[in-house]
Amino acid sequence: MHKIILALVASLLLALGAKAQGGTHSCEGLAQLELLGARIVSAQTVAAGEFTPPANSTPWMLGDPSFYKTLPAFCRVAAEADPSADSAIKIEVWMPIDSAPNDMNGVAWNGKLQGWGNGGFAGEIDYRALAIALKKGYAAVGTDTGHAGNGADASWALGHPEKVADFGSRGIHEMTRVAKASIKAFSGKDPQHSYFIGCSNGGRQALMEAQRFPEDYDGILAGAPANYWTHLLTTALFNAQATTLDPASYIAPSKLPAIAHAVNAACDAQDGVADGIVNDPRRCRFDPAVLLCKAADSAECLTAPQVTALKKLYAGPRDASGKNIFPGYLPGAEEGEGGWGTWITGSAPGKSLLFAFGVGYFSNFIYEKKDWNYRNASVAAAMKLADKKTANVMNATNANLAPFKAHGGKLILYHGWNDPAISALNTVNYYTEMLSKMGGKPTEEFARLYMVPGMQHCEGGPGPDSFGQGPAGPANAQHNIELALEQWVEKGVAPNVMVTSKSDAAGPDADDSAGSAKPAKMTRPLCPFPQIAKYKGSGDTNDAANFACAAPSK
Repeated sequence: MHKIILALVASLLLALGAKAQGGTHSCEGLAQLELLGARIVSAQTVAAGEFTPPANSTPWMLGDPSFYKTLPAFCRVAAEADPSADSAIKIEVWMPIDSAPNDMNGVAWNGKLQGWGNGGFAGEIDYRALAIALKKGYAAVGTDTGHAGNGADASWALGHPEKVADFGSRGIHEMTRVAKASIKAFSGKDPQHSYFIGCSNGGRQALMEAQRFPEDYDGILAGAPANYWTHLLTTALFNAQATTLDPASYIAPSKLPAIAHAVNAACDAQDGVADGIVNDPRRCRFDPAVLLCKAADSAECLTAPQVTALKKLYAGPRDASGKNIFPGYLPGAEEGEGGWGTWITGSAPGKSLLFAFGVGYFSNFIYEKKDWNYRNASVAAAMKLADKKTANVMNATNANLAPFKAHGGKLILYHGWNDPAISALNTVNYYTEMLSKMGGKPTEEFARLYMVPGMQHCEGGPGPDSFGQGPAGPANAQHNIELALEQWVEKGVAPNVMVTSKSDAAGPDADDSAGSAKPAKMTRPLCPFPQIAKYKGSGDTNDAANFACAAPSK
């Protein structure tokens, strides 16, 4: 009986704590909040350690289920925005409850909003990102952008142009609008600062916010942005045809190590360090013809059709005049988990992620035919129709960010040089266009680009790939790009040289959410573009202290 009474008292105190925020509504009272173009579906106080993610969540996005048991008490608001008659944008806003009496994991709100983007075709809320942000004291928000499905599923778009518009450009803005209104009603004040973080499609969403809704966020972190969406997915179609129309052209996973080793033999030591990382792959002049089989076909060589296919992948698709419509892939990091076998060539013909994205996009967004056959498509015609139908809602290519800068916004872009999903040169081209349109010094006053040697798509690869770009990260601005962005926004301290690391636990989540970094087996400087890290000539090549940022070699 004593335990029951204590539990009842604790629940009562928690409910009272949820009301003591200074706003016009308690947490549960937010269910009555009136929003133009959106409605609150539910608002509830979640006790410390009591949140359980929905059963239909994608397992790899959730991480360790036990992590959610460490969450503090919070106010969980579920909303739905409907900017059109065919819209149903699901949104969740999580807000810390200050000083909840029975909350041993309690955190106070830090006064900031952190919004998170989506990968692929979106379709679900990233609960893990919300949970990590909440533990660090942020009010956090995420969305499914208006449809349900895993990140590789585009079937929801068929016959639903308004849902495509929600996914393309409206969903994140609606998410942000609902979050700020909920925070104001609950806490009695607006967020002091608002930040958006996303990679891949999330990077595209980030640039869309900076370009079209420049007052939504004060700081934006955009990784590997899929911002030239129509031409990126045209490239996926080009890749599919290059590697599968002729069955002899397909490059099996067993051949990727030979390609990677040949690339490293040709280019790895160009920077004076033989470490399995092509430091500046733009300088790599690798010729796939060196792998041409001189005798019987084997895993150690390529047939003539495979050499031709590989050359096409490195070159990228071109228009009738020979101009690139999207950059080709840079040599390096072809093998390994998260490499070409995942994104480009796949475990078998037609089994790569880019194949799924390309076919899904053109069959559902563009041609609106479930049985559309990529084999019969003209790449040029497909791109022309894609631009006509979806460029306005999907592409975030405007390089003039003067309104965002005038708002006081700060933007940090990053991209792995060896990204097998989105050519790193696409981000280089976008940033270069910013410099051209806005001027070098004016651009540097609010924007930075960091190119990461040896990193694949958002993470992974042979190079150091952990610099705070994931939900978790070290509590140090020189090692955490998220904190560097906040320092720039809040204190006016622009980021310069940072440090990226690789630990035995690979990827951005090698650092735990509390900020205690695991031992790094390699660190390197992360240089502001166009600088690159150069070895000083002596000392441990796994130690960032023995490298310096300098202009790239001609």
